[in-house]
Amino acid sequence: MIALLAVAVLLASCGDEQSARADAGADPRGLAGGADAEQPNPNERTFRDWLAVCDNIGTCHAFGHATEGAGWVRISMAAGPEAGPRVVVGFWPENGSFGDPLTARVDNDTFNGLTAATGEDALPVATVDPEGVRRLIDAMAQGRTMSLHAGSETVPISLSGVAASLLWIDEHQGRLGTTTALIRKGSRPASAVPAASPSPRVVAAPAVSQAGYGDQEGQTLPAALEALPAVIQCRADTDFNPALQTVISSARLDANTVLWGVPCDAGAYNLINGYFTTTPQGTDPRQLTFPTVAGEPEAFLVNSAYDPATRVLDAFNKGRGLGDCGTADSWVWTAQGFVLKSSSAMSECWSVPSDYWPALWVSE
Repeated sequence: MIALLAVAVLLASCGDEQSARADAGADPRGLAGGADAEQPNPNERTFRDWLAVCDNIGTCHAFGHATEGAGWVRISMAAGPEAGPRVVVGFWPENGSFGDPLTARVDNDTFNGLTAATGEDALPVATVDPEGVRRLIDAMAQGRTMSLHAGSETVPISLSGVAASLLWIDEHQGRLGTTTALIRKGSRPASAVPAASPSPRVVAAPAVSQAGYGDQEGQTLPAALEALPAVIQCRADTDFNPALQTVISSARLDANTVLWGVPCDAGAYNLINGYFTTTPQGTDPRQLTFPTVAGEPEAFLVNSAYDPATRVLDAFNKGRGLGDCGTADSWVWTAQGFVLKSSSAMSECWSVPSDYWPALWVSE
């Protein structure tokens, strides 16, 4: 967190060249400019105003968005015969929180039983009572209009594409014609639905001492790493802000490997790092690439940080400054190197908080 705060100060101090680059909304390498720069996900489909996404174990989500203002609806369904649907809704009231009970309305029917999130940092999000989920989904699939209400505030939600999204999920999960289907129910029993795929298991390497490493002020790269062509290019791409070039991170991965994070570019809300390894003596410099859901390894990570306690490297690529779209990925350092731990993405900027983005990849 200290490193990220330092980066925020440095980004704010960047000059006109950086601002112009940020306004362009894209990394010059075409790797991390936001949600639109990501590779297409074969398990994601858009149906008019709705988005449907499934992950590697078969859990699926369908998202609808507000036609005016900032609001959204998420219908979720895990894979397998025992799963049931869940619905979460959210919008951003003028005062930042729901001052009155939240309700949903589809055509002339009003749906109560929406429980708002609580807590000091609670987002303006509410969960539909499980007892009313199926009735609400059926109404949405057949309805013409939908709106969310909290006191005097109203947000209209488009229903154009919701039925097609739910039908796609039924097909993806093998629910068509079963009693568990979201949209195309039938007489086939729940036992006819295929089981969920197992989550891949990722085993982190043992933690090691970090003495001498970390986000230390005045830290420099080993000479051999500084001379690596990829690092030379990163230095050239960040010469608009010499202070940014000093934001170097390091961590001991194992007895023979040290991880180095090097700033390679920056915008108004995205810092792009390259990651490299050397021996503890600073020799044998190598650039790392990271596996992705799309299959193409990623060489540059956005808003990233490594936690030596968990051996997890996180990255959060904002599609825009609000942070309501983009990608969030995690990798674990294992005996085989960095392995993808989780990946989520929101390809549409619909005001959905990152905690509610659909997963693309999950693991144990």
